[in-house]
Amino acid sequence: MNTSFPIRLPALPPPPAALRTLIARLPIRPPSLLLAAALNRVLRPRLPADAALELADHTVEIEVRDFGLRCRLALRDGRFRSAPDHGPVALRIVAEAASYLRLLRGDDDADRLFFERALVMEGDTEYGLLLKNTLDAIGPLLHRPA
Repeated sequence: MNTSFPIRLPALPPPPAALRTLIARLPIRPPSLLLAAALNRVLRPRLPADAALELADHTVEIEVRDFGLRCRLALRDGRFRSAPDHGPVALRIVAEAASYLRLLRGDDDADRLFFERALVMEGDTEYGLLLKNTLDAIGPLLHRPA
């Protein structure tokens, strides 16, 4: 069935406070390694070479607000890699899990989520626009099963 409107996911209940507190205390490296591996599999093969060169060697921090989860990544030597939990970041992106899922599936775009304040981007504006425009050009990274 083809619809002309995005399918909205029901709001996810927030995780229990104790779980969020526990997740927020965990080291940043394990989730960063997992996210880097996922991006190397799903995004990296679709990333144009010129964009990869422009995006390289900048640290991006991604926070999943409702879970207290943070990841730091950088594109180095042609691959996404975890970045240390110290030092400056070029860009910091904060949203709830459902907003990231809507972005990955193409249900919403970053502009809409940004203006609805469901997505916050802080840091190097030029780098942020480059990243956003690159991801927009690639399209959804997750697809619904047929």
